[in-house]
Amino acid sequence: MGFKVAVVGATGNVGREMLNILEERGFPVDEIVALASRRSLGTEVSFGDKTLKVKVLDTYDFSDTDICIMSAGGNISKEWSPKIGKQGCVVIDNSSAFRYDQDVPLIVPEVNPDAISGFSKKNIIANPNCSTAQLVVALKPLHDAATIKRIVVSTYQSVSGAGKEGMDELFTQTRAVFVADPVEAKKFTKRIAFNVIPHIDVFMDDGSTKEEWKMVAETKKMLDPKIKLTATCVRVPVFIGHSEAVNIEFDKPITADEARDILREAPGCLVIDKREDGGYATPLDSAGEDATYISRIREDQTIDNGLSMWIVSDNLRKGAALNAVQIAELLVERGLISPKKKAA
Repeated sequence: MGFKVAVVGATGNVGREMLNILEERGFPVDEIVALASRRSLGTEVSFGDKTLKVKVLDTYDFSDTDICIMSAGGNISKEWSPKIGKQGCVVIDNSSAFRYDQDVPLIVPEVNPDAISGFSKKNIIANPNCSTAQLVVALKPLHDAATIKRIVVSTYQSVSGAGKEGMDELFTQTRAVFVADPVEAKKFTKRIAFNVIPHIDVFMDDGSTKEEWKMVAETKKMLDPKIKLTATCVRVPVFIGHSEAVNIEFDKPITADEARDILREAPGCLVIDKREDGGYATPLDSAGEDATYISRIREDQTIDNGLSMWIVSDNLRKGAALNAVQIAELLVERGLISPKKKAA
């Protein structure tokens, strides 16, 4: 018997990607339901060769649903995830609403799968921030080998991380530049076309942004609370795919060749690292792919036991939808969830 799965926020970029990936990976679905707000009632979304009509979250009964994958933003999740969890449905939440709750596991299956057993406290599992997810996939095997002390990361994050509005703004502004129309900034704080913006999410008291703080807090929660991390998060005029320039200081010696060999064997990682023109991954290469790509692995001669590298991943997939589906798969593989018995 398969599972009954609901996808909340099914009309958004990530929600649609979740439906695609559930079908692509052959998740054991008996029944799938697409949910969104009232304004999306009746909208059609695809699930493989099927067409689903979107239903309204407000009036939906989750009592016979096994898994709810939530991608509707933090405010909606804060209101609905606890209610859904209390109905016996496991919520996999893509927002930041519960990532820092000690009673909610924050999971990247390649990194900390054993932590998933803690989901039963609230029936909620958190999906990490897109920029953190790809980072920890690459860091975990290296941390196991040589113990990471400190990380300096600069991100180059695509506009799809800001949703459909971000993608539309890049497209509209780019066209406006070419035809000499006025360029309006609505979604972003400054023009994004042919520009970069060193500002993602709100500013905090110490001068960092919330996006940068998320990377620190989530890496500590999933990987190791002793790791020191500093981040600068930048929005760039790319539609899909986040990139990261990462500098790592280790406790023990590790060479670039050793790191390359470790990462080639690591789950979820794909090393493309030839020291020649084009011998590295770009966000365009990662779009539509599941892997976290790692390139430009080299030793940092300015510190003891230092490495630098370049990490690229499709933020809509590994950064959001794919990771959520992998969490659902992990629940099933470990026997932590069984399909509810349907009424006769």
